[in-house]
Amino acid sequence: MSTLPELVCPAGSLPALKTAIDHGADAVYMGLKNETNARNFAGLNFDEKSAAAGIRYAHDKGRKVLMAINTFAQGVDISRWQRAVDQAADLGVDAVILADIGLMDYACRRHPRLRLHMSVQGSATNYEAVNLARERFGVVRAVLPRVLTVDQVRHVIEHTDVEIEVFGFGSLCVMVEGRCLLSSYATGESPNTHGVCSPAKFVRWEQEGAATASRLNGILIDRYGAGEAAGYPTLCKGRFDVEGDTYYALEEPTSLNVLEVLPSLLEIGVAAIKVEGRQRSPAYVAQVTQTLRAALDEAARNPQRFSVKPAWQAALAKVAEGQQQTLGAYSRPWK
Repeated sequence: MSTLPELVCPAGSLPALKTAIDHGADAVYMGLKNETNARNFAGLNFDEKSAAAGIRYAHDKGRKVLMAINTFAQGVDISRWQRAVDQAADLGVDAVILADIGLMDYACRRHPRLRLHMSVQGSATNYEAVNLARERFGVVRAVLPRVLTVDQVRHVIEHTDVEIEVFGFGSLCVMVEGRCLLSSYATGESPNTHGVCSPAKFVRWEQEGAATASRLNGILIDRYGAGEAAGYPTLCKGRFDVEGDTYYALEEPTSLNVLEVLPSLLEIGVAAIKVEGRQRSPAYVAQVTQTLRAALDEAARNPQRFSVKPAWQAALAKVAEGQQQTLGAYSRPWK
């Protein structure tokens, strides 16, 4: 088995950051309170004071902090994205996570000692894209999109010296990782720069007799019967009428969970396993972090005898989207 991968957990706030560290994260990733951050939610994220406090807390415990500057710089004023890179370097983060190649160029020239990670939003799905980022900008880690099988991830790892990070738990995205044109069309706001594919100001819940309807900017996303669990309304995870049948036409509301393929991910040499969810609560962070920490440690102790404990699955099921879990693209049994 290769070196145990880092467990990289979300920090949407200072309490979430501390929770992740206290429950076993090797690294956390955070964002600033502005549009340079793809999870630019009101009430979340970090200003300079709270970021400094979080970094100090993590470093005091020997853990790492990664700064996500993972939106695409807008042409009107790219200086705010450059300032975010400067601020991350001044704060002493262990790495910045970038998607925009212009920012990668700026960061490698202005801060040559700053470690660069390629964001999942960079959409690097093959080793040549990863190697290009390394050769041109000195990228040392790439986060792969959630569209590859285990064998495809292996193929990337075998053909690059760049560290490869994959998602291990959390919400899936089928719309080009945060650049959903469908959501942009419905709301007029890009998920990439506004932090969410369904901004709260466009969300409406309406009672229709015994049923509850969810709408996004007036568009019906789903209709739930009495007592039926209702998920947050996102266009790709709504139910639609297609030729007389109503079903999840694009994607079901479900969370990626890699516990079953954890030994395979360790065997092929992934450098890090990432948890999605900076918009989620510290309770979510605690549950997922401690569960994956236990699973990773068990896989390291007994790689040949590793099996998924029911308690781990039950713990993750409680915080899974729609209380459903999937292996996503990691498992394609029809191939």
